[in-house]
Amino acid sequence: MLNRKIDSYLRDYYKKTNNALLITGARQVGKTYSIREFGKSFKSFIEINFIENPDAVGLFKNASGSADILMRLSTITNAPMIKGDTLIFFDEVQECPDIVTAIKFLVDDGSYRYILSGSLLGVELKDIRSVPVGYMGVKEMFPLDFEEFISCVGINENVIATIKESWTKRQPVDDFIHNKMMELFRLYLIIGGMPAAVSKYLESNNLQDVLAVQQEILQLYKKDIAKYDPDNKLYIEEIFNLIPPELNAKNKRFILKRLNENAKYERYENSFLWLKSAGVALPVYNVEEPKVPLLLARSRNLLKLFLNDIGLLAAQYADGIQMRIIKGDKDINFGSIYENAVAQELVAHGLWPYYYNSKKRGEIDFVIEKNGKVLPIEVKSGKDYIYHRALSNIMDCDECDIPEALVLNNDNLSVDGRITYLPVYMVMCLEKVMLTAQTYSIDLDGLK
Repeated sequence: MLNRKIDSYLRDYYKKTNNALLITGARQVGKTYSIREFGKSFKSFIEINFIENPDAVGLFKNASGSADILMRLSTITNAPMIKGDTLIFFDEVQECPDIVTAIKFLVDDGSYRYILSGSLLGVELKDIRSVPVGYMGVKEMFPLDFEEFISCVGINENVIATIKESWTKRQPVDDFIHNKMMELFRLYLIIGGMPAAVSKYLESNNLQDVLAVQQEILQLYKKDIAKYDPDNKLYIEEIFNLIPPELNAKNKRFILKRLNENAKYERYENSFLWLKSAGVALPVYNVEEPKVPLLLARSRNLLKLFLNDIGLLAAQYADGIQMRIIKGDKDINFGSIYENAVAQELVAHGLWPYYYNSKKRGEIDFVIEKNGKVLPIEVKSGKDYIYHRALSNIMDCDECDIPEALVLNNDNLSVDGRITYLPVYMVMCLEKVMLTAQTYSIDLDGLK
């Protein structure tokens, strides 16, 4: 069994509210497995899959209300419907558009708890986030992040806590722990976070078996492209296939001319959006100025495109690269691999990254918003990680108002002024800070 952060999220969510929950995310990230495991905490668990049981779609057609729906539901399940202690799981909900309207009635009824999921929800149900306001929450799942991975491999919680304490105090990690964590990080680069790949590794330690699982997932993604967007499937698959070589290029930026000499972004924009909506790719857009809010400075057509899982990226590189990555072979260009792992980690932690590029100042690998400020992040896979012209340029710019910068590298943590050099695995310590409730009242004396 793989322990996931989503497990505690589900427990906390259903303690706080009676609302339904929609779990989104790319294929094969473990949505169904986690929901089924959570279902074991209820006296009764009912699963309705709208692909395996297409007749179930009719449950919601022309229903007069929750009582009508629940009566119909009781005719297609053998599981007991225990009021107050039953979780009803609607899977593959993209096949049942009426579920969105129905969930309002079911939540209002309050007899049972509801959870929903499906494939390619970002593509199929683009408006679902705005429809059932006040009745359903939305939670996106990602592949296992690095912390989840090392926990599943067997790293003690106390070790993880020690690493996080070192980050908080800006102190080096114990050398023995640091070396082991770097070894585990290199292992993560080839196993990645797809649950099937991680499970296969834990079961066999056989990297070829893991690679076979990863190749199956890649083929499944390509089948989805052909099935769900037949009009643009050639564009989408071309872009998907170009991600590894484009990341391996010198500037890592996605060059449209590699697709077509006369390619215009407007023509391909929907294809990029499809890959993002499907959860398959992570677009990281350029910002023209490192100032908050970064979204306002985003360039529409300058981007880097990363895969949703570092293991899937490594699986597309040359055969035999796995052992060379684990050993830290100096002949391998780790730049693109490290950057993909960092981008994946930031997104999983709710810190969507951008990158900064200026002819005058240079390029920064990632910039994110943290605590209301811009936090620049450089990713260095070699020994010359102290030299960073672009980072120094924006740190010296008073107008940018940047209090701190991070340089992720292979060495232990150290601090030089406002720049913190930290081992690349410590990206797991970067978390989005949830804002506390803020109140503000206006003095209207004299105006009333």
